This record gives sequence, C-alpha cells and structure tokens, in this order.
Amino acid sequence: MRHVSFVIVALALGGCASCLAEPAPRRAETPSVESGRHLAELNCATCHAIGATGESRHPMAPPFRTLSRDYPVTALEEAFAEGILVGHPDMPEFRLAPAQIDDLLAYIESVQERRGG
Repeated sequence: MRHVSFVIVALALGGCASCLAEPAPRRAETPSVESGRHLAELNCATCHAIGATGESRHPMAPPFRTLSRDYPVTALEEAFAEGILVGHPDMPEFRLAPAQIDDLLAYIESVQERRGG
C-alpha cells in the first residue's frame, strides 16, 4: 500500500511540475491602445513624435509612426522587456511590465504610416 501511495504522490508532483514548466500566458485581456498612448506620453514624448503627425523634438529620435519602415514594431517587445539601453544617445532607461509592453506596442502599431498600394 505504501508503494502505491508513493507512486500516486510522485505522479501528482510530476503533473504539477509539468504545469509549472509551461509558459504562463502574457495577458488575458486585449492590449489597450489608450493605455499605450498614455505610456508614450509619459515616457517618450519628450523626444519622439508619438502621434500620427509631427516632428520629433530630438533629432536622433524617430517619430513613432515611422518605426515600421525599418523593422516590425513587434521586434521592440524584447527591447522594452529588457529595458531599452540603446536608441538616441540621451535616451533614458526605463522598464515596463508585460501588460504595459503590450499596450505600448498596440499604440505604436496604431500610429504607423499606412502605405497605399
């Protein structure tokens, strides 16, 4: 009987361990473009043009609406998660929570220039 209990406990623990090994979902709700706009205003607007029009205040800071010209906007996800240490020379370091990253990326995507064609 003791052996059967041990096997049951081992299987139960093994099942729990495999549950822990699976990646947790990033977020249940849809990213908020409005929250992303607010984050951009707080963290980025000092240097970047964050809207669909306008020029950046810092000459080395690209307007948000042009970011997809050079790479997919989603490529910024890792940089935001790690804490941006590159960019223009006086760009401050900041870190965002996963939900904030989703929101900011949704906002940046929403202001991208749409190419006709």
